Amino acid sequence: MKIICVGKNYIDHIKEFDGKQPDNMVLFLKPDTAIHNPEMPYYIPDFTNDLHHEIEVILKINQNGKHISEKFAHKYYDEIGLGIDFTARDVQAQLRKEGLSWEKAKAFDGSAIIGNFIEKSRFPDLNSLAFRLEKNGQKVQESSTNLMIWKFDQIISEASKFFTLRKGDIIFTGTPAGVGSVAPNDVLEGFLENQKMFEVNIK
Repeated sequence: MKIICVGKNYIDHIKEFDGKQPDNMVLFLKPDTAIHNPEMPYYIPDFTNDLHHEIEVILKINQNGKHISEKFAHKYYDEIGLGIDFTARDVQAQLRKEGLSWEKAKAFDGSAIIGNFIEKSRFPDLNSLAFRLEKNGQKVQESSTNLMIWKFDQIISEASKFFTLRKGDIIFTGTPAGVGSVAPNDVLEGFLENQKMFEVNIK
């Protein structure tokens, strides 16, 4: 399986990042080795001094597909969850400065937290899902899918033009504003529509 991620999908995060809104969808990949079990302690990698949390709504692909039309994209996922795209921000800044790709900062081992999933049929409106990340009991990121630039079906359709989607693949749909550093002893908790989806203990 693979993880497909969308970058710059919330205006407020773009403003806090570099202010440049892309004309086309930004996509990048994480390998399956990026997945970290949230039930296990999370040890900050020794190659970064500025590990950032990025809360994201995630989709689980339920069947193989290629060149999927937007109007049929809803058939390719049944479950919605919440995850964290961990980013080594200092590493990313150096890579961007040198004009290099982001993999070292975005796709390293353990860079993806994947929480629980909920059947999408339980949500009355997928385009208005409230979600948030709490750090040590304080809200640090909070948003709604109605603020996404690219919606779920658009993401699936666009991604499938370049990458064959396979059953079990995960799509990270982008992070809102409020990204920030984590430190040892932090506790990160993700909530989707007020339902707790994961808890991560930073070491």
